[in-house]
Amino acid sequence: MKVKRLTMKVEKLNLTISKGEIRMTLTFTLAPDSFKESITAKQVCDAMELGIKHILPDAKVQKVPMADGGEGTVDALIAATNGHKEFVTVNGPLPGQKVKSYFGILGDGKTAVIEMAKASGLELVPPEKRDPFITTTFGTGELILAALNHGVKKIIIGIGGSATVDGGIGMAAALGVKFYDVNQQIVTPNGAGLNQINSISLKDLDQRIKQTEFVVASDVTNPLIGKNGAATVFGPQKGALHTGVKQLESGLTNYANVVKQTLNIDVKNIPGSGAAGGLGAGLIIFTNATLKPGIEIVIDAVDLKNKIKDADIVLTGEGGIDFQTKFGKTPFGVAQVAKSFQKPVIVEAGYLGEGIDQLYHCGITAIFGILGQTGELKTALKNGPANITRTTENIVRTLKIQLK
Repeated sequence: MKVKRLTMKVEKLNLTISKGEIRMTLTFTLAPDSFKESITAKQVCDAMELGIKHILPDAKVQKVPMADGGEGTVDALIAATNGHKEFVTVNGPLPGQKVKSYFGILGDGKTAVIEMAKASGLELVPPEKRDPFITTTFGTGELILAALNHGVKKIIIGIGGSATVDGGIGMAAALGVKFYDVNQQIVTPNGAGLNQINSISLKDLDQRIKQTEFVVASDVTNPLIGKNGAATVFGPQKGALHTGVKQLESGLTNYANVVKQTLNIDVKNIPGSGAAGGLGAGLIIFTNATLKPGIEIVIDAVDLKNKIKDADIVLTGEGGIDFQTKFGKTPFGVAQVAKSFQKPVIVEAGYLGEGIDQLYHCGITAIFGILGQTGELKTALKNGPANITRTTENIVRTLKIQLK
């Protein structure tokens, strides 16, 4: 257990006397991310609530499942807004591959949320078949079309975990964009096709795109081209060897040049345009998307500020926490909101890494590891709910002592 100094400012502490006992009514806001490969953010909330109620049965609990734009974003936003899933079969990242996927319709009925990894993700490609020259984001475009068919006016897209370096031309092709080579033949919309692009036609681009707001959840600030660009940084992760990285860089450069000449849009150095192998650029070019940090999008979508404003205690957490958490991960984002209301924030995590002391300057009050004993990772993942409930119960016992 790593704890700074547990201090609380409780403005609305309700005390009642029952059978000679003083009973406290605290309001908890639970805003955790998922514990990856263990339990969803909603399940974390349920486990935390169970621990709270063991000690303070009269406590008020507000559950707000969270995410930071990556895995679990669809599920978190659906749970927080009383939305629902829509299932659809789309093309996967590999040629001829079909995958069963889904997207979310939020509670307002007007907003869809998509994770590109559900259609074009690295997890859908076996390691031995990973090749960014043949993988495509076409299925992501199909998810966008399916969402448009539901009449939504806003689409939030999380673009983490891609298997592609196609600059988003696969996604664009699914939306009706045509890419031609020097012989006016249609270019295959994948990484290999980037070098062949000679002209672009938007004649058949789905017209609903212009009436729809697109917001891209991405914490990546890499540009499309250069030493920090999509090919150089992300190509090797998706299977490109050294010579392949150079070819992808050449292809992305050609693509960007044609876009500038044809559409008068220069995406080479826009921060975030290199995200997801250049899908960030494709979304900027063909949907006029705005790129925002994923955690900010989720905070707005679930109305987290209003849900923290009246809380006494905020609990958050995720599978692992370390110095990188302050670069836009869920516990950091939650702490920033809580800090603005001077609310104490307690974090639970399965793994405590290096540099967590830095987080105490970011609005986090205390950090607790949930593992009760050493053992195999498989066992720890399986016991996630029980470990979270036990840890939360111990946290609340400590709070109860503080309040006596």
